[in-house]
Amino acid sequence: MIRVRFAPSPTGLLHIGNARAAVLPWLFARKNGGQFMLRLDDTDRERSTEAFADAIQQDVAWLGLTHDLFAKQSDRFDRYTEVMQKLIDDGRLYPCYETPEELDFKRKRQLAKGEPPIYDRAALSLTPEEHAKYEAEGRKPHWRFKLVPGKIVWNDHIRGAVEFLSDRIGDPVLVREDGVFLYTLASVTDDVDFAITHIVRGEDHVTNTAVQIQLFEAITGKPCTVEFAHFTLFLDKSGQALSKRLGSLSIRSMREKGLEPMTICSLLARLGTSMPVEPVLSLDALAKDFDFSIFSRTAPHFDEHELDVLNHKLLTHMSYEQVKDRLPATIDATLWELLRGNLESVSDISAWKDVFSDDLVIAKHEESDYLQDALDTLPEAPWDITTWSVWTNNLKEKTQRKGRALFMPLRQALTGYDHGPEMKDLLPYIGCNRVVQRLKKAIG
Repeated sequence: MIRVRFAPSPTGLLHIGNARAAVLPWLFARKNGGQFMLRLDDTDRERSTEAFADAIQQDVAWLGLTHDLFAKQSDRFDRYTEVMQKLIDDGRLYPCYETPEELDFKRKRQLAKGEPPIYDRAALSLTPEEHAKYEAEGRKPHWRFKLVPGKIVWNDHIRGAVEFLSDRIGDPVLVREDGVFLYTLASVTDDVDFAITHIVRGEDHVTNTAVQIQLFEAITGKPCTVEFAHFTLFLDKSGQALSKRLGSLSIRSMREKGLEPMTICSLLARLGTSMPVEPVLSLDALAKDFDFSIFSRTAPHFDEHELDVLNHKLLTHMSYEQVKDRLPATIDATLWELLRGNLESVSDISAWKDVFSDDLVIAKHEESDYLQDALDTLPEAPWDITTWSVWTNNLKEKTQRKGRALFMPLRQALTGYDHGPEMKDLLPYIGCNRVVQRLKKAIG
């Protein structure tokens, strides 16, 4: 069975870029009848918080991304200790005693010589006496994973054939001197233990993948069977990397702004692909068309305004049943269908509810003489969809007005707005008695 995972670190709110790393694997799993795992990579005990962990889970649920499995890395330290010991016993994990300052000096010397700034494996040459000397000085080792020389290759579902030479990467640190397990060790251990089959994530992890393939094989003693898909990262409108520091780009801020979860999912599923970005009403519909082959290698540009436009389009397709629990009691199915094309968010409809009640406040209008003519020519009830046309034609003959000068004062006096649905549709729902009262108030 296909099994994918989304593994955010709870060190901040879920960002639009991070959310993409949740939506894409979820859609891939749903299309293929697979499972989706939510895993909190919270080994960074200094920066990870329960508040951020809770917020991420709430945002993922709000987006509709249900999960079949859940885990927190902070609950699995015993397992990571087991793996660490196995790697030590197998000669794949070795202690290093250099300080950060010493490592920085080495890197600068390598760069000055035009060499790649990778670890020189000096720790592998330490004698038992040198180990004892460092320990006596109180130095605690950090632990590096010894890469096997040669090519590391895989066929990426988006990037195609990918190849790295291990000696150009350098042995990565898997355990810090304070005993903290770093991302690579914990992540690969979890992927092994939870039988993850496909890893879908941003292209900033491509080099990590080369290391993780060898680590997977070192832990399991078998060839790596995990498949990978690395998508390009978002750029902002100016072509720069999207900043995670922009609070407006958090999923929470977008939810509070009134964006629909399917607006966000629709954009994340299609931006950077060969398919048009358009509103889709359900995740299942998005999953049906999901395919890694449609993803481009060119980085897409993300524009917040595009979400606003997409949200408006989505609302025009949403049924009353999908939103009724968020609507004022006075807004029924007919009024929802009438008003939805004029909304940026569902909450905007609250501003329209008074148009269909006796609570609308109407101020005196500057064109009171014209509105008196309108009151004098008002058709008698009952009203229907033709009433507006009859009324304005009569008013046009009497005043010789046309276009905006004919319609706008009436719209303003009857709704309080200078925009909205067609008045021929609104008029029957406002009702004759309210129209008379509002015209009288506007006349003053």
